[in-house]
Amino acid sequence: MDLPDDKPERLVDTTLASDPTEETEEITLRPTSFADYIGQEHLKKNLKLAIDAVKKRDDGTALDHILLYGPPGLGKTTMANIIAHEMGASLRVTSGPAIERAGDLASILTNLQNCDVLFIDEIHRLRRAVEEVLYSAMEDYKLDIVIGKGPAARSVRLDLPKFTVVGATTRTGALAGPLRDRFGLVHRLEYYKLPEIEQIIARTARILGTDIAPEATSLLATRARLTPRIANRLTKRVRDYAEVHGDGFISPEFASGALELMEIDELGLDPADRNMLRLMLDNYGDRPVGLNTIAALTGDEAATIEDYYEPYLLQMGLLTRTPRGRSVTLKAKKHLEKHKE
Repeated sequence: MDLPDDKPERLVDTTLASDPTEETEEITLRPTSFADYIGQEHLKKNLKLAIDAVKKRDDGTALDHILLYGPPGLGKTTMANIIAHEMGASLRVTSGPAIERAGDLASILTNLQNCDVLFIDEIHRLRRAVEEVLYSAMEDYKLDIVIGKGPAARSVRLDLPKFTVVGATTRTGALAGPLRDRFGLVHRLEYYKLPEIEQIIARTARILGTDIAPEATSLLATRARLTPRIANRLTKRVRDYAEVHGDGFISPEFASGALELMEIDELGLDPADRNMLRLMLDNYGDRPVGLNTIAALTGDEAATIEDYYEPYLLQMGLLTRTPRGRSVTLKAKKHLEKHKE
């Protein structure tokens, strides 16, 4: 489900930037090789092994289809770019909601070259008719299309080049079983560790041509929600603050000032996170709250709560999930006490 159009912009939102200038800058910050990619060591080792094996065989076969899943902002799109780069192949990028008809997918598939990589973001949102076309394309590299209508209609099977689908999803459970089974490599991207986020912030500042104090790097890392995309955005916003209020050098004082201005606390929570936890606590106390009820309280879509608020709050132990709903933890209560608004 799409985020509501009137949803206020959140700096800690893990969706891609809607501003074309910022999105271009986001792309330039992305690493293009495993050597430059920080974190996700287990995933990198497995993918590098698979890629090296295909290159060593050198028999024209494509890399197995890959499914990457996990919370947004952890580097699934970046990893797809790296896979294509390491394979020396072209990358075609699309998303589940963008492929409205089976004909749209057929057009994409017939324009692929041998060993190309097709990246499908939000693959769990593919329509059923499109999925069914993808099954034979992924398994047999064949495309079944129907020509004509009514009694004169006939099915034609076309050969496709050997290609690799890299699917990205935040919800593996929403994928149809037959589609999930066609991926040879299935990997989850985990939240990053603080030292890795510090490395990412230092790298981003270096690419942006901005000097940053080690103390400021550590401070930003604690506020980045263990997510590279947010770390990059925070670094860019703090850079702006340092350029306006100083000479561009990101000192701990400028980093603190910028974070205070953005109302991002020491756990990386913004006003929207704190508002959701406070509404749950004020209205229901220790009782579990259903997802739709939380959505009604905050004015957000249920899918927004589930995909963009909840994963980090669960990771930080501020929220728990039970069969009866979500509950605010004692840790969250103590945190809200410190940040009364």
